[in-house]
Amino acid sequence: MPSGTPSTVPSGAPSTSASSSTPATGQGGWIKAPNPVTNVKPSHAVPPNKGGFHEFQANCTVSRTNIGDDPIVFPNLPAASHSHTFMGNTTTNAATTVESLKAGKTTCKTKGDLSAYWMPTLYNGDTAVNPEGMQTIYYKAGVTDYRSVRPFPTGLRYVVGNAKNTDADKFLDATEEGFECGDSYKNKNIPLTCPTERSVKLNIRYQAPSCWDGLHLDSPDHQRHMAYPVDSHTASGWVCPDSHPVAVPKLEFKMAWPVNGDMSKVRFASGNGPTFHYDFFNAWDERTLAAMINGCIVAARQCDPQGHDGRDDQQPAPYVLNSDYLLP
Repeated sequence: MPSGTPSTVPSGAPSTSASSSTPATGQGGWIKAPNPVTNVKPSHAVPPNKGGFHEFQANCTVSRTNIGDDPIVFPNLPAASHSHTFMGNTTTNAATTVESLKAGKTTCKTKGDLSAYWMPTLYNGDTAVNPEGMQTIYYKAGVTDYRSVRPFPTGLRYVVGNAKNTDADKFLDATEEGFECGDSYKNKNIPLTCPTERSVKLNIRYQAPSCWDGLHLDSPDHQRHMAYPVDSHTASGWVCPDSHPVAVPKLEFKMAWPVNGDMSKVRFASGNGPTFHYDFFNAWDERTLAAMINGCIVAARQCDPQGHDGRDDQQPAPYVLNSDYLLP
């Protein structure tokens, strides 16, 4: 089983909203994709390189901090949500649209990534703590046949996890190693103490579903149009379910907050550790995203944000983007 793939795959959306309270009447709903992907079946082909890496990174810094906006769950309702920390696009707010993101700028290294990423703000007591420096958002193959992964449609949006979650085991299943700090890992919740060395931070790596229904950019609960891969129990390995046949990149948030020592007052704006969740609103430049997916995921390479695999056995390796992180 690939690391970070839940052992119990969610069959649908959680019964509760991903935000801290119920959206106002009329907010949300099914949003149809303008260019739906139909007549696609999940790939059960066995690729030549089932192991190894099939990924690239998006390295982004915090763009807006500690704001109670959520353009997916509470569109056009400023301050209706619990506090969020935003990365990537610098314009993200309650009124965000595809058009506003496309007109914005980004704190990500890759200039073509104008997407919005956000998560609940972390607090130590009453003090907000934001990640420092570049954070990593992996784009990986969530299915065994990495060659079948295709780009997200522009405007796709979804919520990963559940701000009302009380099932710590389910939360742990969707992470890489649970909450980590120092030599402590596989924690279902934020540890009460962490080593006090300056290098020690609270870490989490949390996996998103990577199968799309091909029809909708959003759904009423902001999750139902997405699904996790399922184990075929054959040589085909992990495949998309028939209900969500389109394989797209699996996002993995790898976040690090500069907190350690006494962690007894550390919490998220949404609550304790298992309430951690994140939101994604795709506004990539279409050509750039396609080039990164084809040059890294489909090509079975482990790429940095420039689309370069620097491992010794990969030399000389191509770069997908130029030195300015732009598509040539």
